[in-house]
Amino acid sequence: TCDTGDQQSTAAVHLKEPAVAIVERLKDVTTYEGEDAVFECRLSRETAQDAQWFLGDVPLQSNEMNEIRVQGTRHSLILRKVTLEDCGSVSFKVGQHSSAA
Repeated sequence: TCDTGDQQSTAAVHLKEPAVAIVERLKDVTTYEGEDAVFECRLSRETAQDAQWFLGDVPLQSNEMNEIRVQGTRHSLILRKVTLEDCGSVSFKVGQHSSAA
């Protein structure tokens, strides 16, 4: 606001978060039963948007079996001590973008 005493003018600042893109996509992983499987992807920028990992259609959270890490633009998922039940599609989604392996 600019106020000169008898006149006043007001303006607003609006921010839009630039769109994020996946610039390094997930790659298929082959490992032995009981070993860890590591999946990584990289985004075009750091983002406050919700990023989500999935095993099949099931959303994953960090726990003793799944470790989810974010380091700058790099997002990683470590599936600990995989079993045959863990075989299938792993996907990562952020905004309107997704990648699967």
